[in-house]
Amino acid sequence: MDRGSVRALALAALAVFIAGAAQAQSGAAFPGKPLRIVVPFAPGGPIDVVARLISPKLGERLSQPVIVDNRVGAGGNIGTDAVIKAAPDGHTLLYAVPFLVTNPYFLQGSPDPRELAPVIQMASNTMLLLAGSAFAAKTVAEVIAQIRANPGKVSCGASGALPTVGCELLRSNARTDMIMVMYKGNAPALNALMSGEISLLFDSANTAAPQVKNGRIRALASLNFKRGGAQFPDLPTVAETIPGFEFLAWHGLLAPKATPRDIVQRLNRDIAGVLALPEIRQRLTDTGFELVASTPEAFDERVRSDLELYGRVAKDAGIKPQ
Repeated sequence: MDRGSVRALALAALAVFIAGAAQAQSGAAFPGKPLRIVVPFAPGGPIDVVARLISPKLGERLSQPVIVDNRVGAGGNIGTDAVIKAAPDGHTLLYAVPFLVTNPYFLQGSPDPRELAPVIQMASNTMLLLAGSAFAAKTVAEVIAQIRANPGKVSCGASGALPTVGCELLRSNARTDMIMVMYKGNAPALNALMSGEISLLFDSANTAAPQVKNGRIRALASLNFKRGGAQFPDLPTVAETIPGFEFLAWHGLLAPKATPRDIVQRLNRDIAGVLALPEIRQRLTDTGFELVASTPEAFDERVRSDLELYGRVAKDAGIKPQ
């Protein structure tokens, strides 16, 4: 072997050694300071409550404080942008729900979710198609029939991007017009359904369950991929009547895109460990969450597939970012 070949092999071996040493050093140095979980919504909401539930236990596992940082505004975009621009060292995480993959199609200037590294899908939360007590339809097929028989008269309420997508899909499948009514939050939308102001509403099971159980509203179907939600295990799915009409309200944590893989894996293991604690598991299931504790790869696939799904929905419905 000539001198040039020997030198090339030596340089290649040195590069591999340096890369491995750098990766080991990044993992060994983590965490080197307190962590932040950026919650892009106001204190007291369901996302904030979950973040504050898990942060002390995660801090114990990492031997560093974990601080919940509420960055409110622009439908979650302000908090998302802050995490994208944070140092990619594992010390800043975004708590996201599907606003992350719907905002690009509804709000101009929304950050690209592909600029984040999915760490873990912690849990999911069943979405329901709800009807007011005075609305005659009892099944999804009857809802479609009612919309078609009364064009421009049946109303569907929405608060946020995910319920809006639900109403748009319903209108698209009915192939006729219906009234879309937007609300600034779950509570006013739910009140409107109970009062008869609107006919239909898409909302999460843990928000709607008390009013369903007391008979003030009715749960017609879930938007799960199959039957078996924790709170409504026997409820039909919308997809049984309208194939493909399904989406998931997931809860997950993401890091800046360039965060080293070993740090992402460490965070995934420690967060999954927190979710496995009996007291944490009990608190979450009691409030209607279904625990997932996914791998980073599975969560990445969920984010990407949902981004494509909502892009198709927005295109078919003629929705453009405002």
